[in-house]
Amino acid sequence: MKRKIFLLILALVTVVTSCKKDLDIPPPNILQDPDVFGNTAGVEAYMARIYSELPIEDFKWLPNAGFKSFWRSSPFTITGEAISRDATQQQTETFNYWADAYSLIRECNYFMETLPSYASNYNTTQVNSWLGEAKFIRAMTYFALVKRYGGVPLVDKVLTKPGETIDDIVAEIDKFKIPRSSEQAIWDFIASDLDDAFTKLPDISGTKKGRVTKWAALAFKSRIMLYAGSIAKYNTINLTVGGVQLCGIPSAKAVDYFKASYDAAAQVIGKYSLYKQSWSATDKAAQANNFAALFIDQSSSENIFVRQYHYPEAAHWYDVEMIPRQLWNGVESQETCPTLDFIEMFEGLPKNANGTFQTLDGAGHYIMYNNPGDPFANAEPRLRGTVLFPGDLFKNQIIDIRRGIYTGASAGGINKLLPAGSKSPYPTTNIVQAPDANQADYTLPDGSKMKPGGLSGYFVGTSSSGSISGFSIRKWLDPNKPTTDLATNRSDQAWIEMRYAEVLLNQAEAAYELFTAGQGAAYQTTALTNINLIRERAGATQATLADMTSVDIIRKERRKELAYENKTWWDLKRWRIIDKEQNATVWRVLWGFYSSQAKQYFYDDRFDERNTTYTFDPKWYYEAIPTAVISKSPNVVPNLSN
Repeated sequence: MKRKIFLLILALVTVVTSCKKDLDIPPPNILQDPDVFGNTAGVEAYMARIYSELPIEDFKWLPNAGFKSFWRSSPFTITGEAISRDATQQQTETFNYWADAYSLIRECNYFMETLPSYASNYNTTQVNSWLGEAKFIRAMTYFALVKRYGGVPLVDKVLTKPGETIDDIVAEIDKFKIPRSSEQAIWDFIASDLDDAFTKLPDISGTKKGRVTKWAALAFKSRIMLYAGSIAKYNTINLTVGGVQLCGIPSAKAVDYFKASYDAAAQVIGKYSLYKQSWSATDKAAQANNFAALFIDQSSSENIFVRQYHYPEAAHWYDVEMIPRQLWNGVESQETCPTLDFIEMFEGLPKNANGTFQTLDGAGHYIMYNNPGDPFANAEPRLRGTVLFPGDLFKNQIIDIRRGIYTGASAGGINKLLPAGSKSPYPTTNIVQAPDANQADYTLPDGSKMKPGGLSGYFVGTSSSGSISGFSIRKWLDPNKPTTDLATNRSDQAWIEMRYAEVLLNQAEAAYELFTAGQGAAYQTTALTNINLIRERAGATQATLADMTSVDIIRKERRKELAYENKTWWDLKRWRIIDKEQNATVWRVLWGFYSSQAKQYFYDDRFDERNTTYTFDPKWYYEAIPTAVISKSPNVVPNLSN
């Protein structure tokens, strides 16, 4: 009897992410194998289906909801990159990526086992390409599992014939009660799948955007092996049952994994290039705009693997959630705003000796500026392409972010408004703030008018709009999107999941780890070379070998380059430092004020008064195995976080 497969083609056509624009498939719900595998359209439909389920932390990933959510508080808030009006304390993933993962793994296994029976219908290159894509998707799914749970049950074949319902298919692993493999075994299995995918995949993906190539497979291998090496070197949470190390990797394996990451990246080097479409070595503004354009220009030479969106069949909420209030369409704005802690990572800002943003002069008075953008004028261009500051020009408007108007005396200097470390509201004496976005104009001594909170906040009495940190996020925002399109489920810029800059950073980090492991000074030189390629495009100061005294310089570069791309969360976890960085932490903000007497601006750095402390529990390094899985399959040992 022919095996049936449930493809949910209707969902495919409306939800598919990677190759939806290349398919024109009719929507039957249940197909026989010959219908699917016997013709190109059927195979492409199946392939589009499994691409659509790839576990990518993109515009629709929320730690408490999963991979198909709509942003309210974005995941940037769990890393310290940003704060949110809807998430006011630390959290970790709680949506349990398990059943969906094994359902996708089963689809990949079924595809790889069934397609060869129909191989005579196609040329060898096409068959290999499809099989390579399935291998890649399976590898990425296991990566999503192992970085969350450690060792998991390893299923590399179809266990039974499909049941009559999707639930039956998902439950197969429970019925067979397969125990968890060691964490190392899962990392090695992923590497093997990616190596095999590399041998089968084409150099380029032709006209089909969002499809994996052999170089993409290696780029992801550089990321994944770097992760494995970090676990081997830095993880201290181990769980061994019956001689099988379910959580953790023997430290002796670190060099092997770092070498695998380095070698994979080395094969990709030169196949792509850093985006410099509008870059100029002598123009800082051009460098900033070039970096911002990288995330909108789909023809970028830097893009290695992207997830496509296309309105109306597939869209997301990014623009409406992040747009400054003065540019909104009456829906949402500035849901998530950069922290001062993040801003301070960059060069070109006025700073104290300890690296914090300088707001006070030697006498303890606020430093005064003629224009709101003056303290940011020399900021690293990459930062200007990532964040919108007060005074910046965006969509032909001056971004107007302010906390209030200071009406007190300014002669002799203005003292700090609140004691250091305070989380209290600002005093109402001598400070005029905006109660909400409908704020009345304040009449200045010279008779001119000014809105206390600026056009984009802060607004004291509202929870739905306006900046909550003194800044706004620029990265990913489309400057050409009409105001009328700023609505929920209306954005369709592509998500760049893998770009060339990350490959350079992966190799740099792996190289430095190999250097410190005594594998040769040449690795340190490679790390420096790669970092300087990134820094040049960023408009940052070039590093020297004398600067390369710690892996932290590479980690910091990575955090700056990949900010707001949902990579920092996993980096902080694999480095095993997020519990130290977030230990009763309160994020800091920077508020601008206008002095009505001095006719100048000043800035106050302070703790955010809206959010509570952020503390990362070390047990979250390995997420809890879903209770339902453990109850159905006693051979699946729980993690320490269960």
